[in-house]
Amino acid sequence: MNYQKYIEPFRGIAVSNWILALSAAIISFIVIHGVVIMFRRHLDKLSANGRADRPAAELLKATLARTSNFAVFVTSLLIGLTLLDLDAKWDERLAHLWFIALGAQLALYLDRAVSVIARQYFRRHNESPDSPGTVAHTLVVWAIKTMLWVMFGLAMLSNLGINVTAFVASLGIGGIAVALAAQNILGDLFASLAIAVDKPFEVGDAINVAGNSGKVEHVGLKTTRIRADSGEQIVMGNAELIKQTVRNFKRMNDRRIQFSLMADPATPAGLARQLPQRLRAIIEAKSEVRVDRVHLKRVGQDALEFELVYFVLTPDYGKYMDTQQAVLLEAMELFAELGVSGGTSAQHIVIDNVADLEAEQDQPRRSFKQLGLAQPAQ
Repeated sequence: MNYQKYIEPFRGIAVSNWILALSAAIISFIVIHGVVIMFRRHLDKLSANGRADRPAAELLKATLARTSNFAVFVTSLLIGLTLLDLDAKWDERLAHLWFIALGAQLALYLDRAVSVIARQYFRRHNESPDSPGTVAHTLVVWAIKTMLWVMFGLAMLSNLGINVTAFVASLGIGGIAVALAAQNILGDLFASLAIAVDKPFEVGDAINVAGNSGKVEHVGLKTTRIRADSGEQIVMGNAELIKQTVRNFKRMNDRRIQFSLMADPATPAGLARQLPQRLRAIIEAKSEVRVDRVHLKRVGQDALEFELVYFVLTPDYGKYMDTQQAVLLEAMELFAELGVSGGTSAQHIVIDNVADLEAEQDQPRRSFKQLGLAQPAQ
């Protein structure tokens, strides 16, 4: 390979010019490297003294730590080369090298900044700051970094004079084809991202979805696994899951309880008047309970209906059932104490004349015979 055409522009350069360029390159490397180190140490001191916002300081320190010594070396070398007396072609080549060197270093900074910002965001929105990275964290970081490096690669090719229009168009067509072929997988993938970002539930939450109740064990890229209350594991596609109505029991602040107690309709009005107040006192005596109302709701021929509504001020299901059981048992004791019968009144049918009833039952049969029709099967 003939290297003469590349070496020829450098032969006519004076020695003093070479010394100046080399000195500028060395000084530039020392200055750039020293400034980065000093700035990082200054950020460490500010963070230690509490004079800088911790997330911002962490972001700047982590970003500067991604400074490439090779990029600093190339930048210093380019600074020295710009001081040489080169022809127009080499000036154009140096411009391309400047773009690649600075663009690559900027892409490295942005790559690290994306990682730090995403980690801070998901750490701030997680219940436990020490919890591991979520699916959303992984997907978001991967998607942004991929887009970043693809854009840098296309910009570099365009700067070198390569027409990237056809390449971008082919990428678009290929992307559409892949999306159509894997639309179910991509649907579950983006659904997992929606679950992780919007957080309708998290691992460990007790939920009810599509008639299935259980505890969330795992949220993956394609499926979510739920341990049912009956013991089996339920596996649901993420895209199908987010279409359903999800009831998250773990995020309940309290539980509203509403039920009715029936009393004999023959209960005297004086006793019926006492029951709402006595029932309210039973509920108010329970811990972590707030009474909403207790009323005689309905007076009917079959029963007197007393409606009780109260709140258990904890989402714990065991506490809810213990409270309801205690209220029901004490209500039964109260009914027994006051001599009030529970349930509905018995209905009695009195038959005065058995012979007349038998005659009425035989009448349809005689009617069929009189009409000359066949008697229907019994």
